Amino acid sequence: MVETRPQTARPTPPRSLTILGATGSVGTSALDLVANSPGAFEIIALTAQNNVEQLIAAAIKHRARLAVIADETHYAALKAGLAGTGIRAAAGAQALIDAACEPADCVLAAIMGIAGLAPTLAAVGQGRRVALANKECLVAAGHLFMDLVADAQTELLPVDSEHSAVHQALVGASADAIERIVLTASGGPFRTWSTAQMAKATPAAALKHPNWSMGQKICIDSATWMNKGLELIEAFHLFPVTADQLAVVVHPQSIIHALVEYRDGSVMAQMGAPDMRTPIAYALGWPQRIQAPTARLDLIKLGQLTFEAPDEARFPALALARAAMVRGGAATTILNGANEMAVGAFLDRRIGFTDIARTVESCLNRAERKGVVRQPQNLADVLELDGIARQLARDVIG
Repeated sequence: MVETRPQTARPTPPRSLTILGATGSVGTSALDLVANSPGAFEIIALTAQNNVEQLIAAAIKHRARLAVIADETHYAALKAGLAGTGIRAAAGAQALIDAACEPADCVLAAIMGIAGLAPTLAAVGQGRRVALANKECLVAAGHLFMDLVADAQTELLPVDSEHSAVHQALVGASADAIERIVLTASGGPFRTWSTAQMAKATPAAALKHPNWSMGQKICIDSATWMNKGLELIEAFHLFPVTADQLAVVVHPQSIIHALVEYRDGSVMAQMGAPDMRTPIAYALGWPQRIQAPTARLDLIKLGQLTFEAPDEARFPALALARAAMVRGGAATTILNGANEMAVGAFLDRRIGFTDIARTVESCLNRAERKGVVRQPQNLADVLELDGIARQLARDVIG
């Protein structure tokens, strides 16, 4: 007879962990999980961009060995704040890379933006297990990044709720069994707004995400639906599917995070409350499960789950991202850099909300005409192309 009873988990030694981007929303959620699992994790290194006070407090609380501030102007404050604790202090871009290379069982890559690319590549190159929360690694440098993961024979675990859901729904499945992967989208704060209404939208309105607590950049991307487009690109690189096997469905409640449809007609869906601590816990604990202090689903209280088709006429960013994914080369690198600049311009009130997608589209067209949409071969290529995208965006916005 096959044994079907659950097995008692064996005690395991503390897992050593480095968090790149420890003061952002993903990093602080991860540290909350660490605090909720006393003795389960040993913190090797914590990094931050410029939030030095929060970094000092986190490093002391979690007994980190190393704390790194990217902005070197804060190094003196970091060193003074850690004086007498035995925690090493460092600053600058190279220090971020060095922190990523510190021996650790897992590196949580949660630095937002292109700044997270070099240290995450360094962690992969060292053969570390990487829990990936940085979109740019796959959007701006997808083929390069995944080739390095394969060469290093390391483990890559997605932290985005949608890709974590797919990872869970694919356990034990073969690539040829997959018919389609469907990512869900909340629809953002403007799901029911007309294009005319969105043209007048303020940054304050765009930052009010209906379900998730996130940073400013990702909130605006969710409002434009660019975030879902970027997630399609990530899924394209993470999972063994073609572009036409990827789809999006609008699910306003954000309870189902993704679905995998199989060739026998079965559909596997992962569900959970909209709380980033759930996918982070999955990545940090894998292949086991660790305790997370998240709200549990009450299906009776929820009552119903609803779904809608995406409206790419009102939200053209989704179509732009899909087209860039299909185009290949550096199209997604240009898309990413131009979008970052356009979002920043909107937050600074230099352009309107609907101008974000228009700016990105113009940059993609200009890059194509200039013949710069080439496949990046290394990190220097990616950074050069990212710089080209940002300059194109400055030209369009200016």
